Amino acid sequence: MTARLIDGKGVADALRADVAARVTSLSYSPGLAVVVVGEDPASVTYVRNKDKAATQTGIDTMTTWMPLQTSQAALLERINALNADPCVDGILVQFPLPPHIDSTAIVEALDPAKDVDGFHPFNVGRLASGRPRLVPCTPLGVMRLLAHCDAPIAGAKVLVLGRSTLVGRPLAALLLAADATVTVAHSCTRDLADECRRAEILVVATGQAEMVRGDWIKPGVVVIDVGINRLADGRLVGDVVFEECVEVAGAITPVPGGVGPMTIACLLENTVTASERRRGGSSAFRAK
Repeated sequence: MTARLIDGKGVADALRADVAARVTSLSYSPGLAVVVVGEDPASVTYVRNKDKAATQTGIDTMTTWMPLQTSQAALLERINALNADPCVDGILVQFPLPPHIDSTAIVEALDPAKDVDGFHPFNVGRLASGRPRLVPCTPLGVMRLLAHCDAPIAGAKVLVLGRSTLVGRPLAALLLAADATVTVAHSCTRDLADECRRAEILVVATGQAEMVRGDWIKPGVVVIDVGINRLADGRLVGDVVFEECVEVAGAITPVPGGVGPMTIACLLENTVTASERRRGGSSAFRAK
């Protein structure tokens, strides 16, 4: 069998159109501020793509480029200024930060109401308690993709492979809230391949190129590949061996063109949601 491809780009385009419609209904333009320290090539590309996407949906963007040698105090001063700026609805600090800056302190300095990445302890706690406010963008994008492909989540055996605070843990909380039976596996999990074979939905977010093989998965499983890795030959691949898994799975995300486009689309959605809440509108979390 050949799996159905889950078109992340198409779903992201539809979500961005929905965001643009919400912006049009407002009497102002939501504001998104991005802070970048240094010139990491991947970060530069992501931020430029984000700026372009935000502009297309009617969101005002302001990007602050700070030199690699920026002190933690100077970065905190910039964040405090953005927290106090009434025209800024969302703040995104681009990671990774230089090693001399305490990333945890930076995240905790953000106004939780403007934390469109969903990383502040307040937002993490709300998500863990089943009362989400601003949700991390990539896990939110995964939920959107599962809904798009009509994957039956309630009662399903779901394996999240990867326990990072950016993807694995918040995604597990979202899946639990959707009534899935969730297992989180990681580098210390015994018999990892057997755990994968039990899953009806498998989400792989390990950061290890082509880790999951075709004989690790159950026929008909829904595979969401969060990873994106560049090989020595220049190819972009995910955390699963796509050519093998596509012959076994029922549905699968490609890399590129799967989860990646959803991250920016959900960032824009979070920005508008934060804006509506801050300025008197209302927007409940929707995992459509």
